Amino acid sequence: MERRTIGATALTVGAVGLGCMPMSWAYSASEQLGDRSSRTVHAALDAGTTLLDTADMYGPFTNELLLGRVLDGRREDAFVSTKCGLLVGDQHIVANGRPGYVRRACDASLRRLRTDVIDLYQLHRADPEVPVEETWGAMAELVAAGKVRALGMCAVDARASRRAGGDRFGATIRLLERLQQVFPVSAVEAELSVWSREATERLLPWCAARGVGFLAAMPLGSGYLTGTLTPGQGFEPEDVRARHPRFTAEMMASNQPVVAGLRRVAERHGATTAQVALAWVLTRGPHVVPVPGAKRERWAVENAGAAGLELSAADLAEIAALPPVWESWH
Repeated sequence: MERRTIGATALTVGAVGLGCMPMSWAYSASEQLGDRSSRTVHAALDAGTTLLDTADMYGPFTNELLLGRVLDGRREDAFVSTKCGLLVGDQHIVANGRPGYVRRACDASLRRLRTDVIDLYQLHRADPEVPVEETWGAMAELVAAGKVRALGMCAVDARASRRAGGDRFGATIRLLERLQQVFPVSAVEAELSVWSREATERLLPWCAARGVGFLAAMPLGSGYLTGTLTPGQGFEPEDVRARHPRFTAEMMASNQPVVAGLRRVAERHGATTAQVALAWVLTRGPHVVPVPGAKRERWAVENAGAAGLELSAADLAEIAALPPVWESWH
């Protein structure tokens, strides 16, 4: 698989990563099977994927434990990205950016992942009660201690600013500029896909200008852009899509032309709609690495194959001309 370099410290990863969250958190609970998930991670590594994206809150903790079992014999094949900064309780999630907590969280993640060093340690969310410089400074100390190789930041959810017609990533960029004054940001993780392109306007150029890698979260639109979801089919109660306004039967039906357009391009290449969606993300810049989630070996291998799909100028023009996505944020 093609390799891409991200961050000032020249971190090298496979062009397509693996989002491990669906194996333990937020999506269909009946599909979260430990043995199958382990095989999926192995299959991704065998296919040339190196970046494995997780977080201590996924489960919580069980996703890191799952990866730890795989990494125990394949650490040299993987680039491990995990996150801290969010605590999960009954029916609530809260941010914790206190330096002492960050240090304890890192040590706990290292134990669960069965590794001596985390390749990319990301701040999941900034704590509004703690100056972000203090949190980031504690994370920088982990780099100095040899427990972490590089630091990254997850872009905050911006649904409220979208409803108000505001700048989705303005606050994120201001936050990143504060972090840069303390310690270099090597990567930013934020949503980017054919049906969610806002990051291309300001956040992606900001990263490119500073040599910051961009990890594209939800590059398959939480499964919608694979063309395998049927409008109105419903989701399991624990699945975040059951409550997400993008996944109402009305919105899913309204956005079928987007999937149909991707399918037309895929048919010309003998590829899948998912591979075309990922290949589009890869064309956004050499510093961009899509991180699609997967729970099954088949999907992990298929996603990895997108790295070898080259879209033509005509393909990209056709995708650019797809109708705008219908969304509801109420």
